[in-house]
Amino acid sequence: MAAPATPLAPTARGVRTVAFVEGVRTPFGKAGDKGIYAGTRADDLVVNAIRELLRRHPELPPERVDEVAIAATTQIGDQGLTIGRTAALLAGLPKSVPGFAIDRMCAGAMTAVTTAASGIGFGAYDIAIAGGVEHMGRHPMGEGVDPNPRIIADKLVDPTALVMGQTAENLHDRFPAITKQRTDAYAARSQERYAEAVKTGKIGPELVPVATRSKELGWGLATEDEPPRPGTTLETLAGLKTPFRPHGRITAGNAAGLNDGATASLLADEETARELGLPVAMRLVGYSFAGVEPEVMGIGPVPATEKLFKRTGLSIDDIGLFEINEAFAVQVLAFLDHFGIDDEDPRVNQWGGAIACGHPLASSGVRLMTQLARQFAERPDVRYGMTTMCIGIGMGGTVIWENPAFEGAK
Repeated sequence: MAAPATPLAPTARGVRTVAFVEGVRTPFGKAGDKGIYAGTRADDLVVNAIRELLRRHPELPPERVDEVAIAATTQIGDQGLTIGRTAALLAGLPKSVPGFAIDRMCAGAMTAVTTAASGIGFGAYDIAIAGGVEHMGRHPMGEGVDPNPRIIADKLVDPTALVMGQTAENLHDRFPAITKQRTDAYAARSQERYAEAVKTGKIGPELVPVATRSKELGWGLATEDEPPRPGTTLETLAGLKTPFRPHGRITAGNAAGLNDGATASLLADEETARELGLPVAMRLVGYSFAGVEPEVMGIGPVPATEKLFKRTGLSIDDIGLFEINEAFAVQVLAFLDHFGIDDEDPRVNQWGGAIACGHPLASSGVRLMTQLARQFAERPDVRYGMTTMCIGIGMGGTVIWENPAFEGAK
């Protein structure tokens, strides 16, 4: 066979270091007609977040942004139409900046980050914006979808797999040592930790004020999360209804609510970040996604994490800080039990979690990352941290990050 007339480009490429520069988010609201964002468009929420990133980093020429990846679980209406591209245009980025939409249910923003980061690591991008939005008031999960009936008829999954609260009840069945009393205690602690983090200014600097509009109240300004229930006690949690099963264990108190909100993060090749004077808050170590039985989707973070440990050579003992999405308390406790971590371990969700502040599905992954990045800055004694979450239809996702402020063993 004759040699090609033009020499082929080399195919071997080195992987570049991906930096998490900063993440921001809107205050999270309660879904529904009385929520703070009832009169606010979904795309305007994420546009606010992108604009805030650009405002905070005037050292970044907007034309240097190579991609905008925005996730939404229900890609319809004002969170459809390739929202990564439309949000980029609405945020004032040059028309030369492309964008795309992505969906992995609860891990949408997490997947937007890992996908964009992969492009940076490969050399396709130098700078990217990744985030997510969910307006569950305007677009309830599953709106407009048409699941193939064979999923149930052919018994590919248990019928409970399509109702997240029922999958959480199934997880209780599988792990009877995780009692309702334990999940309620965990939920009360999440509320308490969140309230303390707000009081001490740990939560707040990452929030983007959002103008709101109400038919009854007129214009307003959202500056803080709406879902938290300060003063939650074990007594109040014990008396809540169990809507997914008679005498069940899942309640509105030990699960995240239905919420509206958006997140955005700035990612960069570390050398490019240094060149432009962008801060480096975290370095990406690795990520992994794994599938599980959809009817117990809450266990997803366990195999995703085990898979990632095998790929990175790290272990649970190397992780100094955890940000675990609290879709349901039972799901967090299943993860902790698997890895032998105490329910009250201070490394885990030290500023509270989604049970307190809310879980607007596709946006939540970047909230976890943003909080971890801010914790890294305070903890030079910690080298590695983890963000992990369960994902609807039976998946889990885990990302490990390195702290650039790590000072080594003392």
